[in-house]
Amino acid sequence: MQRTINRIKTFFKYRELFFQLVSRDIKNKYRKSVLGYFWSILNPLLTMLVMAIIFSQIFDRVQFFPIYIIIGHLIFQFMAGSGSASMNSITGNASLLRKIYIPKYIFTLAIVTSELVTLFFSLGAFLILCIVLKVPFTPQFFLIIIPIMLVYIFNIGLGLFLAQAAVFFKDIVHIWGVIVTAWMYFSAIFYPVSRLPDWIRPIIMKYNPMYFYITLFRNFTIGTEYMNNLDLVIRGTIAAGIMLLIGLVSFTYSKNKFLLHI
Repeated sequence: MQRTINRIKTFFKYRELFFQLVSRDIKNKYRKSVLGYFWSILNPLLTMLVMAIIFSQIFDRVQFFPIYIIIGHLIFQFMAGSGSASMNSITGNASLLRKIYIPKYIFTLAIVTSELVTLFFSLGAFLILCIVLKVPFTPQFFLIIIPIMLVYIFNIGLGLFLAQAAVFFKDIVHIWGVIVTAWMYFSAIFYPVSRLPDWIRPIIMKYNPMYFYITLFRNFTIGTEYMNNLDLVIRGTIAAGIMLLIGLVSFTYSKNKFLLHI
């Protein structure tokens, strides 16, 4: 308990640095972009348009199919982007870590938080689609913050794990790319989960965290209802908690060895 309190005190001590790192990461992402922050809205819209054109005839029974796709894309890319960026959060700040003491986790936390800010920017594309397609706005819309916060916690754990792994095992960058590709196809992003074979559908619905978060977001907005919302919240919370624990334990165990390998 005392250790947790000390960590919270340490974070507040370095909170100004944390906010500066978040701001730096966001600015770096759009520094060389002509469209700047507007690209965070345009990119998901263009991706949705391409996927909708390709898959709309195959999965034409899905209501509000463009919104169905963009929700899956936004939530999954939040996870994938956080993981990819986190792998450079320690190695990319090696020179600073060698000079002064800074809590090492703060770099990874800043990366994931900057990806969260980008997600909020990108939600503009989602809202535009909802207005254009005349999706009925209900009080449940405000509950989308639940899956967003759950996947944020999940991403922190995942980011911490990948950040420390990348210090000792450089090939994790290439392996992660393969994992993300496979994970995407098994997360029901551009197809209804009902189209999957009977032998794999229960596995995805019970054990794929990204399916929990994406489906919960969809249920609160366009009402896909492939699973009960409470069940999804419980499963998503457990998955986020387990991933956060894995990330914290692995990062804490290996952080003192970072300076020997970066």
